[in-house]
This record gives sequence, structure tokens and C-alpha cells, in this order.
Amino acid sequence: MKKNLSAIVTGAGLLILWQIGAGLAGISHILPRPTDVLVCLWNKREVLFKVHMVETLKAIVIGYLIAIVIGVLLAVIMDLSEKLEAMMYPVFVIIETIPIMCIAPLFVLWFGYTLSARILAIVLSTFFSITVNTFDGLKKINKESCELMKTYGAKTMQLFWHIKLPTALPYFMTSLKITFPWAVIGAAIAEWLGANRGLGYYSKLMVSKLDGGTVFAAVLILSVIAIAGIAVIKFIDRKFVFWRSDI
Repeated sequence: MKKNLSAIVTGAGLLILWQIGAGLAGISHILPRPTDVLVCLWNKREVLFKVHMVETLKAIVIGYLIAIVIGVLLAVIMDLSEKLEAMMYPVFVIIETIPIMCIAPLFVLWFGYTLSARILAIVLSTFFSITVNTFDGLKKINKESCELMKTYGAKTMQLFWHIKLPTALPYFMTSLKITFPWAVIGAAIAEWLGANRGLGYYSKLMVSKLDGGTVFAAVLILSVIAIAGIAVIKFIDRKFVFWRSDI
């Protein structure tokens, strides 16, 4: 608590200023007070949590797991062959430079208002960083340790499991901390541009109805999802990648 006290005080101060400023402005339909947001969150808890949050979480979990699998596989493939690295890396860079907001409507044209369109948006917005960070970790091995294991007759897979994987895991976990908020953002953008369910879709619907409180409530839920996801990743990192400080 002492370590986070300044951040807590700053956050509380901003909320108080927001409460007072929004109250003085008197335009709650576009600038609601924090208390108005909480009231909307409670009044519409059924539709927000049981319908739209579930749909958004489904897209995030499926899309992010696919992105992790693709990112790790591509990193391992590039590590195995310099030629494949030279062929694939520039393509990934080009894909990463394409704004998701610009191509998400194409996913709607291809797949319609389905879960597949949102999953694809999440995968494209996250897999690149996972690939690059994991690949960098695989390359930052201790060469002396590898040479020592080779002198004892270690095979390629033994080198991978005992040297490369432990070295790459901290970089991989860092990439997860970076990209999970992107997965949440990608899901919200995809729902905003083309969906019939989800927090992004619902916030867009409430904008058209000038219901600012509910829009902020949906954004608050998305923020909590991102914070909770990062907290889980940090816990896994501390619990299972305990050699990070040594590296």
C-alpha cells in the first residue's frame, strides 16, 4: 500500500475532479459523473455482464490463445532457420503496420457479424509482438552453456529444452503483458465496427442513444478485464519463471 499510495491518491483526486467538473457541466448524457457510471453499471448489470461481457471474453480468450500458439510456433521456426527468418520477418513487419481499424471491416465482409471476424482481429493485433519477443529470447542464449552441453553430447532438442526455452520464457511472458491489453482493444474495435453482441457493440449502440453513462460502464468493464488479465500473467510469471532475475 505504501508503494502504491501516490498512485491511489492521484487516482482518487482525478475521480473527485471528474465528479465535480461533470456535475457543474450538467451534460450527463455525454459527460457522466463517476457515480452516474456506477449507477448505469448496476442498473444494466444483467445485459452488460451476462450477455455482452461473456461474448467479449469469449472472443478475447479464443483469439489470444490462437495468437500465442501462432506466435510461439513462428518464433521457433525462425530460430531453426536463418533463411526462414529472412523470408518471414519482413512479412510480419508489414502485417503489423496495417491498422486493425482499417481492415476490420473486411473481416465483417468475409465472415459477417460472427465470432471469427473478432478472433481474426485479435490474432492480427497481438501475434507479432509475441513472435518477436519470443524469438529475441531464443537468440539471447548463453553460448558458453550451449558449447558445454554440446561437449557432453547434448542433442538439438536437449539444448532447446534446457537452454533456449528457459532463456526465452521471460521474454515470452513480457510479450504477454504487453499484448493482452491489445487483445482487449482489438476485440472492442472489431465489435464496434461489426458485431451484434459484445461490449464494443453495446457501447456503440449506447452512443447512438446518447447514453454516456452506459458507454463509460462498458469501457470500465473492458479496462477491468485488461487489468485482471495482466495481473494473472504477472502471477504466472512470478510463480513459474522464477529464474528471470538470474537471466
